[in-house]
Amino acid sequence: MRKFWVAGGLGAGLVLLLGLLLIGTYVAAAGLAGIGGRALGLAKGAVPAEYLTQVQKWGTLCPAISPALLAAQLYQESGWNPKAQSPAAAQGMAQFIPATWQTHGVDGDGDGKRDVWDPEDAIASAASYDCELAKYVKDAPGDATRNMLAAYNAGAYRVIQYGGVPPYRETQNYVKTITTLAKSFEAPAGPVAPSKQAAGAIYYAQDKLGTPYLWGGTGTAAQNGRFDCSGLTKAAYHSVGIELPRVANDQWNAGPHPKRNELLPGDLVFFAYDLKDPRSIHHVGIYVGGGYMINAPYTGAVIRFDKIDTPDYLGATRVTSDGAKALPAANAA
Repeated sequence: MRKFWVAGGLGAGLVLLLGLLLIGTYVAAAGLAGIGGRALGLAKGAVPAEYLTQVQKWGTLCPAISPALLAAQLYQESGWNPKAQSPAAAQGMAQFIPATWQTHGVDGDGDGKRDVWDPEDAIASAASYDCELAKYVKDAPGDATRNMLAAYNAGAYRVIQYGGVPPYRETQNYVKTITTLAKSFEAPAGPVAPSKQAAGAIYYAQDKLGTPYLWGGTGTAAQNGRFDCSGLTKAAYHSVGIELPRVANDQWNAGPHPKRNELLPGDLVFFAYDLKDPRSIHHVGIYVGGGYMINAPYTGAVIRFDKIDTPDYLGATRVTSDGAKALPAANAA
């Protein structure tokens, strides 16, 4: 289990400082409202290192896609699982059905074979298929990326027929889901807009300070209101109307990823065994400012303030309502 610096020895001055930081969440959010930069490239640690080069390479195949958009599609389709197979017979990391693979699969690694189970072929094929669709609908009015995604979901003919994203709820939701999810893979080019719900989530979490940790705890009455790390973060954001997945690993993509020096109270902070692979995330806390988080650490401890700057610190997520709704686990719920 992870070991944390014990906050029980905090001096009165530092406790007061942390309290002021909690109160100041409202001020921070108000002062930064509207600030935000267009995001480019991939956020550090957003894509597993073993697939990073391929996503960066093929994510620039045509103007309608980007590395972040390609990453969002692959994550949404399979969660980076090259052996994924759906009940509908969709196969591999990019979830091609056999007939589509026969027509659109490409040899991404140049070994002379087109293998739907090979991540290099699957990543290249996903990008290639996206760009083919973009060509089909290039003369349709509106945003080229949104039209390409709509063609992926509803077919190119419908995009051309309706002059853009067709008025189908499923298609419109798909376009919104992928474009929103892509933001969790982008490297922000400027400050990330603050979370409007951060203060409420912190208010909920700080009310649980001193509560004993419970592995698997979600705060139910049967559990005497106890939590584990992701149970606490899920409950805190549930209190402000945002539904996060149950597991820390799945909460990582619930919004964009601010840099360490851009953290704001309410951001979720994550810790991983492998800092190059978000699939290895094993812990999450709620940032409160000053380098501290509200943390449900491990069995035998209580919910408390802990430092975030430990060797296994991976990064942070600024939770958004749309970001949480875009997660595959949320869509399946």
